[in-house]
Amino acid sequence: MKASPANRPDTVFDPECPARTVLHHVTSRWGTLVLASLRDGPQRFYQLRDRIGGISEKMLSQNLRTFTGYGLVEREVEPTTPPKVTYSLTSRGAEITELLQALVDWVSANTADIVADYEG
Repeated sequence: MKASPANRPDTVFDPECPARTVLHHVTSRWGTLVLASLRDGPQRFYQLRDRIGGISEKMLSQNLRTFTGYGLVEREVEPTTPPKVTYSLTSRGAEITELLQALVDWVSANTADIVADYEG
């Protein structure tokens, strides 16, 4: 039996495709906001936490760890006491963040109309 193009094992439509996991993390509620926040330049953990309203330290840590593992975020540790840790986008992270920023901008520009239509 031939697989349909949408269900090939190398597409995000296949549940076994590794790209689906990456897509899930990048487009998750917190993932998008973490990456978009880093678009403005390197930031410390507490700066990210304070900027992204409502995110718990646990969720921020998990997202940063995942994105560091994916090569989207770089973690730089300064050998001070206590250590200063700074997070920044890699070139791959900057590339995906440009695309995500377009989504964030679109949502911001259209939210009022969407909410009005939904409540209409």
